[in-house]
Amino acid sequence: MKRKTLKALAVALAMTTVFSMGAANVFAEETTEAAASDEDQAAADEVAALIDAIYVQTRTDDTDAQCEAAKAAWDALTDEQKELVEGENADPDYFGRDTGDASLDDARNQDDIGENEILVVSFGTSFNDSRVEDIKAIEDAIAEAYPDWSVRRAFTAQIIINHVQSRDGEAIDNMEQALERAVANGVKNLVIQPTHLMHGAEYDELVEAVEEYADQFESVTVAEPLLGEVGDDATVINEDKAAVAEAVVAAAVESSDYDSLEAAAEDGTAIVLMGHGTSHTAKVSYSQMQTQMEELGYENVFIGTVEGEPEETACEAVIESVYAAGYTKVILRPLMVVAGDHANNDMAGEDEDSWLSMFNASGYFESVDTQIEGMGRIEAVQELYIEHTAAAIESLGLDESADADDAEDATETAALADGVYTVNFDTDSSMFHVNEALDGKATLTVENGEMTVHVSLVSQSIVNLYYGLAADAETEGAVLLEPTIDTVTYSDGTTEEVYGFDIPVPALDEEYDVALIGTKGVWYDHKVSVSNPVAAE
Repeated sequence: MKRKTLKALAVALAMTTVFSMGAANVFAEETTEAAASDEDQAAADEVAALIDAIYVQTRTDDTDAQCEAAKAAWDALTDEQKELVEGENADPDYFGRDTGDASLDDARNQDDIGENEILVVSFGTSFNDSRVEDIKAIEDAIAEAYPDWSVRRAFTAQIIINHVQSRDGEAIDNMEQALERAVANGVKNLVIQPTHLMHGAEYDELVEAVEEYADQFESVTVAEPLLGEVGDDATVINEDKAAVAEAVVAAAVESSDYDSLEAAAEDGTAIVLMGHGTSHTAKVSYSQMQTQMEELGYENVFIGTVEGEPEETACEAVIESVYAAGYTKVILRPLMVVAGDHANNDMAGEDEDSWLSMFNASGYFESVDTQIEGMGRIEAVQELYIEHTAAAIESLGLDESADADDAEDATETAALADGVYTVNFDTDSSMFHVNEALDGKATLTVENGEMTVHVSLVSQSIVNLYYGLAADAETEGAVLLEPTIDTVTYSDGTTEEVYGFDIPVPALDEEYDVALIGTKGVWYDHKVSVSNPVAAE
């Protein structure tokens, strides 16, 4: 009996030892995991602090080093640690979100500017694809329209500049840097073209910044923003607002499943255009855009704003307006030049306070779709910016034709004999012009005193021309100019098939009207001229 008791005690003691050792191991593991967790959080917190330090609107002498340090610290984190990054403005998306290929962009911060500069100023965006498709697209269009001017870029949001620089290594000038660059390069004539929507607070700040440098240039001017002058009340509209309304609605329809806005309305679909909103007096511009939609007969188009200013543009108010009008389907699209953070998050995001979520949560609608496309990628919007730039250049009183006049006198039409000539073909459009392979030259044929110019264009995107105004091109019986297939050879030896057109010429050295229609099915008016005929050999 004693032996059994001793054996039982030994077994119990052994089991106690085993359990004690197991508990100790568990405790050690938990302690190790806790220590590791603390270390992970500490590393993540360090990165969050570095991100918050560059999430500021003021650039300092330390900004470049801070941007580099933040990215280096982020790259050193494990995937698990990156998910722990959280600060006042920091989160894993700051460095981790894929917004496209930044290498496709052009910061336009080159020197060697020359005497004439067009500085395109934008708020900016850290969404790489949108920066290329919206902002760069506008800059490229202006550069193509004014090849004798150097086009450069500036962003007004230092927060965005720092984000792009730290994440992608792309350095974009702020306003001060861009203006200092212009001064250092000896720019004489400076045109500022804002991509801002309206005469709001950002536009006012831009003008103030330019005024500080005005005495360092022979001439400087700031062009109109996209919507032009503001006006006093919600009923004031203008040609700029009409052009923007037509362009953005046409783009919305093209990106939808409908053939027309009327077809969308018949199917119970409303298009809601979401702007930013502002407390500035310019907020009336949003109300004016609603008036403009109504004037154009776009009854199923509604204007809203993220900030809800004016009040009737708040998301809740727009939801009620769309529902009260009887529409059961909705397409959300930004009324913004750039489809950046607001379009991706405030409009189409997954959070419960996004417009997509709020429209769905209302229970009023069968479907709610989104189009994440900025207005900067729309050709007609680019054309409008070019027109504003042209007006700004004209206001400087520069005689851009002086050099050409000195080089060669214009030839009178009456003196031009029948034959074939090489001529200059000029337009007011960045898209409708002679292919770059031909150095601005076209072929003029004169037969029995009648003149026709053959122009090889840049692509096959213009499908018809009309000798006259766009309004007449759409009338019954209008004779449209059909394209030819032309092959052009570039300087590197490559070739491309593009459209060419034979266009009547009423007189040399005089502007006349030619309308065009592209693949989007919208007619646009343009001015063209033919000059400097040289007999072909």
